[in-house]
Amino acid sequence: MREKKATIVVTGVSGNLGSRLLPHLSNYRVIGLDMHAPPSGAPELAHFEQMDLGVESSCIRLVEIIREHDVSAVVHLAFVIDPLRTGVLDKDRMWQINVAGTARVMEAIAEVNRQGGHVEKFIFPSSVSAYGPETSSLVTEEHALGAHTLPYAVHKQESDKVVQLRAVKLGECSTFILRPHIFVGATMQNYLVGALRGTPTGKGCLGEWARSKGKRLPMLLPFGEQYLEKKFQFVHVDDMARLIAFILDRQAVGPEIQILNVAGRGEALTLARCAAIANAKIVRLPSRFLCALALKLFWDIGLSGVPPEALPYIIGSYTMDTTRLGFFLGSSYKQVMRYTIEEALVDSFPPTQPELETEPVEVNAASSST
Repeated sequence: MREKKATIVVTGVSGNLGSRLLPHLSNYRVIGLDMHAPPSGAPELAHFEQMDLGVESSCIRLVEIIREHDVSAVVHLAFVIDPLRTGVLDKDRMWQINVAGTARVMEAIAEVNRQGGHVEKFIFPSSVSAYGPETSSLVTEEHALGAHTLPYAVHKQESDKVVQLRAVKLGECSTFILRPHIFVGATMQNYLVGALRGTPTGKGCLGEWARSKGKRLPMLLPFGEQYLEKKFQFVHVDDMARLIAFILDRQAVGPEIQILNVAGRGEALTLARCAAIANAKIVRLPSRFLCALALKLFWDIGLSGVPPEALPYIIGSYTMDTTRLGFFLGSSYKQVMRYTIEEALVDSFPPTQPELETEPVEVNAASSST
């Protein structure tokens, strides 16, 4: 008799990571939840339901789903990262989905397990951004969280703390907090990758025109050699998907909380090297203030989708010690984390791009208008 497949829930299943994760879940019945339509071109789901975790009633419905389908694990990927792309522009609404939504998912698991359910694993991807935009060295998982300015980063920090505080209430359930560095890969779009690509992602007429003409925006940096020497790590989205699948396949060990920094193999890259890989044009402005002003202008006129609040994370340096991840994966480390940091970033850019200046262009104060 064929063994019955275990059932798992994946929130945010239609997002980029959710879509990349699904092909690795053939050994499971997958219940997919998302605010939007089910993922296209992905393996068939056992069940899909549109759900808005930003509303309180979602907790009740999630309890029903987990109980009805005898769910054994929950992978919580639902998170508003880019307000423009998701259409969630109100910051309070974004907080309800991101932070309160995470609490609702955990409360649903706790309620089911209190009533005899068997949810054995809860996986939550936090973010390197929760550490803040500037760290003095390779930080371990015990380093204090210090996100600020960027709502996405602040919400990741708050959600990370919510998961740590509520994990004890989940009963016989292992909790995994993953803190990945910036996702990269051919399918990824985020603030830093967008800045390196020069993608005019704004929703205004100028943004549409620039995209139609194949225009690329310059990457804006303040004067100072130190900004080109800032270090970045990356993780390929497919490696992150393999890591989550590895955790799901791992035998449940009861109540524990495991926090893992996640980045690709190898050394961090300087921003100068990142720009060279992306064939990006760098324009230097006299100060951080002028860079923020230019980003705000690009944002206000609908040319760029990179908010000025993201600037500290674009010109900062926040790198992590991933020793614990290596120990956790053991002999499977290279099988799961297949990309080095540089290989992962290279995969984010097509092999042929329009020729751009790669030497930094300096703009003096007298000609600093954008």
